Amino acid sequence: MERNIQLPLPENFGGGFRASGLYIFAAVIALILLLSAYYTVDQGERGVILRTGAIVGLANPGLHFKLPIIDKVAHITVQQQTQRYPKVQAYSRDQQPADMVVSVTFHVTNPEEVYSQYGNVDNMLVRLIDPRVFEQVKNVFGQFDAASAIQDRAKLNGEVVNAVRNAVKGPLVVESVQIENIDFSDSYEQAVEDRMQATVLQQKALAEKARRITQADAAAYEVKAAAEAQAHAIEVKGQAEAAAIKARGQALKENPGIPALVTAEKWDGKLPTSMPPGGSVPFLNVQR
Repeated sequence: MERNIQLPLPENFGGGFRASGLYIFAAVIALILLLSAYYTVDQGERGVILRTGAIVGLANPGLHFKLPIIDKVAHITVQQQTQRYPKVQAYSRDQQPADMVVSVTFHVTNPEEVYSQYGNVDNMLVRLIDPRVFEQVKNVFGQFDAASAIQDRAKLNGEVVNAVRNAVKGPLVVESVQIENIDFSDSYEQAVEDRMQATVLQQKALAEKARRITQADAAAYEVKAAAEAQAHAIEVKGQAEAAAIKARGQALKENPGIPALVTAEKWDGKLPTSMPPGGSVPFLNVQR
């Protein structure tokens, strides 16, 4: 025969269990509220404090406290950021299509305005910066022909910077705009390469022509110099011979016996073996 044995329970057992559950639940809620009562803002950020959806303040980096559930904090970065546009398509003044790589560096100056107007920085980029960058780059690039866009890259970049800065007005500062690269169509780049090669060949031809002219001038100068030297030598020799003849003539004039003296000096002492009729023996002046 089986018997059911029931143990008596305390009169307040059910109420005590419910009270313990309430205590635990209250402790969990209190812990959640305590943990949500403070927050931190990282360096390089600002915290936009929202109370029931309205902006009530701005929090700097560090540890802060807020009203649980009622207050919320939106973190807005104020660090320098760079937005890169890998393909900005535009036409030059001479209707040459180009793909450009453009980068824009900026930083937020008014986090509260960023949140109130755009909600976050990403939305600000999409709604404020991106469309104006594309618009201004195309406008400025269209004022340059393809050749000047390449040759005057610094001027092009400077005008793009000014145009973007003037167009982007809001809770930020545009620090710089950089055109990193410009790619024209293959046909145009081939035409530029062909033109450059033709220019190089022309310069080589001009250099070769100048070299030949220089060599010809040098050869002509050498011939001229040699002829002038020879003419000068002949002139000097003629002048010397004329001077010698003049001197000899003057000497003969002043000394009529010099020819006989010279002839006597050269005589070998032998008398001629034959003489013409009526001739006289040279150098002999026989007196009777």
